[in-house]
Amino acid sequence: MSRVVNPVLDLPFDAQPDPDEFIRAAMEWHFSPDTGSPYWLERAKTLEFDPRNDIKSHDDLKLFPNIVNELREVRAQDLVPRGYGDAPEIVGVFESGGTTGAPKRVVCLSDWLDRMVAWSNANLDAHGFPRGAHWLGITPTGPHIVGRLFARSAATHGTMGHTVDLDPRWVKRLIAEGRPEQADAYAEHIIDQAAFVLRTQDIGVMAITPPLLERLARRDELVDLVNRKVRAIRWGGTQMDADTRHLYRTEVFPDVTLYGHYGSTTILGIAGQRLGLTDDDPCVFDTFSPYVTFSVVNPETKRVVRYGERGQVVMNHVSKALLLPNNLERDLATRVAPLPGNIGDAVADIAPVTHFEDEAVIEGVY
Repeated sequence: MSRVVNPVLDLPFDAQPDPDEFIRAAMEWHFSPDTGSPYWLERAKTLEFDPRNDIKSHDDLKLFPNIVNELREVRAQDLVPRGYGDAPEIVGVFESGGTTGAPKRVVCLSDWLDRMVAWSNANLDAHGFPRGAHWLGITPTGPHIVGRLFARSAATHGTMGHTVDLDPRWVKRLIAEGRPEQADAYAEHIIDQAAFVLRTQDIGVMAITPPLLERLARRDELVDLVNRKVRAIRWGGTQMDADTRHLYRTEVFPDVTLYGHYGSTTILGIAGQRLGLTDDDPCVFDTFSPYVTFSVVNPETKRVVRYGERGQVVMNHVSKALLLPNNLERDLATRVAPLPGNIGDAVADIAPVTHFEDEAVIEGVY
């Protein structure tokens, strides 16, 4: 049986809690001996502050050390808050892409996935995605949360989801080992599988990564199939530059809704493309505030840059299910003012750094 929880942590997905009240409630939940996770209760002993007393606002999250590298070795069960009781409803244990070494690992609980998908589905509605369509997912599955997000979105916003196997770590390994021709052959194999589905099924929504969408767009037959059948494309996983996005929207897939998302395993979710952007606007991403928030900082000083300036993305996840604050990501972005009522930053013009944690960053197909 789960412990008593402050109602502010269980509000409907479309309710906007007071951000400071929310942060204080989250600190009480994650650092109380009865409700906090074994990991954070032990880690708190090493902190130079008391989270229950000293973390009172979103801005205070920067006091936390960046602990994501510890997630390479932490036992998954130690990340689950005790407040969920003896039989927590766990959706899955998910891992980062392994772009910069051994993957980091997080646990996703059912109530968080329900909340994240409800928010995402509302965004899809706002962007004109058809309800009840059949979906095709050309995205990673396995230990990658994007696969579970796809499956839940396809089932709740659509009717059913068709999937294609995709192992992005294999592609990255091939590229790192100087075997680009094998990486190329594998990517073409992925598109071959997608072609079988597009030819035979009534696909109305497609989820795909930008590198694979580019490969698909090289095949005239598949472009024709997409334009004839698919009403909306959700892309994400790697960046899409403004020129490519403009080309897709105006020439390649002119009548197909194109909607992007930007996310990370370590936030257990995604940020969504801002509504109302023109073909010439940069692609701005807004977070699911106050649960997922970004800041854009100078890589050297870690100070927030001005709006319109570029910096490195810092991500925070604060929910009843997980606490993962102050995570310096491997991405650069332009800082954009958030939507009214949101806390943290919106971001645009996402691009990876060339090196992160002393490792070369290889994106491949995801």
